Order: sequence, then structure tokens, then C-alpha cells
Amino acid sequence: MLQYLLDFIIGLGIGFIAGLLGVGGGFLIVPTLVLLGEPIHLAIGTSLTCIVLSSLSASLTHIRRGAVLYRVVLLKEVFSVPFAVIGAYLSSKLPGKELKLAFALLLFYLAYTMASGKGNPHDEDSTVHYSRVPLVGILSGLVSGLLGISGGVLNVPLFHTFVGIPMRYAVGTSSFALFFTALAGAFEHYRLGQVDLHMALLLAPGLIIGGRLGALAAHRAHPETLRRAFAGVLILVALKMLL
Repeated sequence: MLQYLLDFIIGLGIGFIAGLLGVGGGFLIVPTLVLLGEPIHLAIGTSLTCIVLSSLSASLTHIRRGAVLYRVVLLKEVFSVPFAVIGAYLSSKLPGKELKLAFALLLFYLAYTMASGKGNPHDEDSTVHYSRVPLVGILSGLVSGLLGISGGVLNVPLFHTFVGIPMRYAVGTSSFALFFTALAGAFEHYRLGQVDLHMALLLAPGLIIGGRLGALAAHRAHPETLRRAFAGVLILVALKMLL
């Protein structure tokens, strides 16, 4: 009984962060599953399955609030999917240390721009630059394939600072886009026998409830609070890349 409660609390916490910030949460799920005794490849496949659940739950809430830009999702995924495949292929050809260092530096820069609010405050009347979305899709897909992480840590800050999407819409749009990305990855890992369905089902109730609560909190929080919270997450992921 205690184990079920622990799994629920873990799922609830990760789902809340995912729904609040529009990220997949893989940077939390994978190490948690490894600590619980899962082999790394199984942890990654199970993590993607969990992200499908948390992002779907969060997305439904964001959709009801009208905070998903479907045109952005379509444009991004058209470019993200093929470049994720290219990134996965290149991952065995390029030096991992240098890649992680470059990505960590990019995250530190994005954290700075998010926390400081420099360049563009992006209020509700800001202009969305749709022509820039394909570049976000390419970068997000490549990084996801190269380093095996969720593109959410790039989607939100780039949607916000580069494309010009207001913070709440950046979070909602990222959540919906992640659902499709994670679904494709989870299916492939399941086909390879790299998904622990039992563990995913144990975490599912917490992930679903947490994803909804986090999405609701995103719509109540001040945009500046969301920006600063996301900046903190970017710094944590960057430090993890360097360690």
C-alpha cells in the first residue's frame, strides 16, 4: 500500500511540473525510475509513455482554456519528427561531451533571457512569428534525437522569446506538441520491448491528476512567475548535462 502511495506522489509531482511548464518531465522521470531499479533503456521508454499521459492530461486543460496554437503545433512537428530521426542517427557520430556542453550553454542563455524578461515581454497582444516556428522544430528535434531528451525544455523558451508566443500559450502549445512527439517515441520503445507498462500504470493516476492541476495553475500564475520558474528548470537541466 505504501508503494502505491509513493508511486502516486511521484506521478503527481512530475505531472504537476509538466502541466505547469509545458515540459515532458523526462529529466525527472528517467532518474527517478533508475533510482527505483529500472535499467536505463527501460527507464527511457517508460518515461516517454509517462510523458504521453501527463502531456495529454495537461493538453486537454490547455485546449479547454483556448491556450493551444494548433498552427504552431503542426508547423513544429512537421520539422521536429524528421530532424529527431536525423539527430538520433548523428548521436553515434558526434562527440557527446561537446554536444552536452553546447546544449548546456544554450540552456543557460535561455534561462537568462526567460528570468530577465529581456527583449520582449510578450503580452497578450504580441505578434506571433509563424515563419520562425520551423527553426524551433528543427532545433528541438535535433536536440531531442542527439541527446535523448524531451524537446519541451527548448519549445517553451523558444516559443516565448523567439517566436513571440505569450507565456501561457507557449506552455499550452508545447504540452500539446509533446503529446505527439512522446507518443511516437513511446510506440517505438514499446515495439522494442523497452516499456515497463506495470510501472507506467502505477504512475498514471498521479501523472494524469498532476498534469491537470499543473495546467490549471499555469493559467492562474502570473506570466513573470512562469518565466522565472521555467528559468530555474532550464538551469537544473543544464547542470545535469554538465555533471
